[in-house]
Amino acid sequence: MWRLSKTKQNKTKDNKRSQNMDSHKWSLGFTLLAFLFITSSSAELIIKQVTQGRGIEYNNSYSLTSNLGVTTRELREERPSNKIVTITSFSVIKDRGEPYESSIFEAAGYKWRLVLYVKGNPKGGINNHISLYARIEETESLPRGWEVNVDLKLFVHNRKLKKYLSVTDGTVKRYNDAKKEWGFTQLISLPTFYNANEGYLVQDTASFGAEIFIVNPTEKQEKVTFISNPPNNVFTWKILRFSTLEDKFYYSDDFLVGDRYWRLGFNPKGSGGGRPHALPIFLYAQGHKANAVVTNTWGAVNLRLKNQRSSNHKQLYSAAWYPIRSDYGVGVNNIILMSELKDASKGYMVNDAIIFEAEMVKVSVTNIVSV
Repeated sequence: MWRLSKTKQNKTKDNKRSQNMDSHKWSLGFTLLAFLFITSSSAELIIKQVTQGRGIEYNNSYSLTSNLGVTTRELREERPSNKIVTITSFSVIKDRGEPYESSIFEAAGYKWRLVLYVKGNPKGGINNHISLYARIEETESLPRGWEVNVDLKLFVHNRKLKKYLSVTDGTVKRYNDAKKEWGFTQLISLPTFYNANEGYLVQDTASFGAEIFIVNPTEKQEKVTFISNPPNNVFTWKILRFSTLEDKFYYSDDFLVGDRYWRLGFNPKGSGGGRPHALPIFLYAQGHKANAVVTNTWGAVNLRLKNQRSSNHKQLYSAAWYPIRSDYGVGVNNIILMSELKDASKGYMVNDAIIFEAEMVKVSVTNIVSV
């Protein structure tokens, strides 16, 4: 009986534990669903704010900051470069469903029209926004299979701020025989447009505009290649009669590594923070060889003061981007102390001569090649 009673008690405890766990699972599940719902709703709200942002959200910059495929609206002072259409007595047409088609204008070597729906494009199922499109015209003379890639910006003038609301989405519009019209079905919401405080419709007058830039994919690209241990990458410079040298910078002959000329330089009396107790050494980038692509150049080098009696050289590794201009030097003010240099037993100066060496371990070379 005792064992049976204990078994029943254990079963009862297990049942309660199971019920508690089930209740806990349901609570977690409900919390998770609520979190997902809130997150989803927030994400939807954020998307609506980005893609349907009101014009009153002023931004004085003229930069294109759209994410790919996300409509971005920004205010700028410059007028559209290709077309402006101004409509007076706008109230006359505000209830019309058919579009207004502008006169033909030229942009980037092609003919275009603006197509404006003041109540929204019914084909897009929109009736609470103004819709605006740019349509390519007179395509009969274009070659068969033609295609025109366009970076398109459309505009609404804010007369109150004396600025233009630029609308774009960062995608390239591909015009062809199958698709001759591109634009924005939701250019600006009607409540925003008709709100007198916003400034888009003033004295019953409104203006719209367009900028059309042709995107011609390049056939060439600039290719930067880093070459390790390039040919003829070691340059040796022996300086004689060191003790007679003046307090000024001395430079080696130019040597060619990669597509650029280089040279070494030093002041025997010291330089910068090492003066007068240490010897400096610098690598300078000079001009480019004939027919080279002129850009800044990556140079990685082992700079050495050679020990003329052993392999115990003084060495410094340096790597930097060298600008296009000449005589830009990178190095060190103290490759060796003057006291050690002048100690004959050390082997760095022999018969009043020292030897510098530059080993170019990596350089960049730039070429223009096909994509």
